[in-house]
Amino acid sequence: MRSLVLTGCLLLSGLAFAQPEKTKNYRKFDERLLHFGFMLGVNSANFITYPVPDAYAKYKLKSLENQSQPGGQVGIVTTMKLGTPVVRLRFVPTLSFQERVLKYYYEDPDPSATKDIYKEERVNSTNLDFPLMLQFRTLRQNNFASYVLVGGQYSYDLQSQEDASQSLIDPFIKIKAHDFQGQVGVGVEFFAPYFKFGIEVKYSQGFSSSLIQDNTVPSNPIDRMYNRVWWISFIFEG
Repeated sequence: MRSLVLTGCLLLSGLAFAQPEKTKNYRKFDERLLHFGFMLGVNSANFITYPVPDAYAKYKLKSLENQSQPGGQVGIVTTMKLGTPVVRLRFVPTLSFQERVLKYYYEDPDPSATKDIYKEERVNSTNLDFPLMLQFRTLRQNNFASYVLVGGQYSYDLQSQEDASQSLIDPFIKIKAHDFQGQVGVGVEFFAPYFKFGIEVKYSQGFSSSLIQDNTVPSNPIDRMYNRVWWISFIFEG
């Protein structure tokens, strides 16, 4: 899916720049210092996990898999021109909903067993995200432009169980409420007469492990665990 999205962006860019000159919509857009708008989108969240080196010897863990799950986000967009129409600063406070699944496969102590013991952990998050990005945009070709993004974000997980009492009967994975992530992305923009519509794809990854190691069955085999998210956003700016 990621390859198809990026390929599509490149094809759109090539087609747009091959078009003859047309009347430009929203000519005054690049003259203004600040622009405001809103964002709606979907995401696919996951973890990058690193088991402890002796996970099999200690816990009989044969493999640990991550399964991404779909989510969504909504945000308020503020974009500031930095002296030139091709370099901008973008701030998008966002409310996002994410879910990740960890799949554990343990060796069955019964020598006659034909299947591994399978266990699953679901981790849900409702995040307040504060991304601050530098946007490097091409000059407009008719009513089209494309851009790349680079920056980072701070995320606060409103649903984090960081301080919750652990369950002895059914222990769960704890992740940190605070996370700092790096971000890169690409996007395309289409200028209508009175607003600008954009489609954006971003990738985020945490700088530090989000795992809280509290010596429970689901956390013991894991050494480090980093947040990772792919975002697809639809942006409207006026």
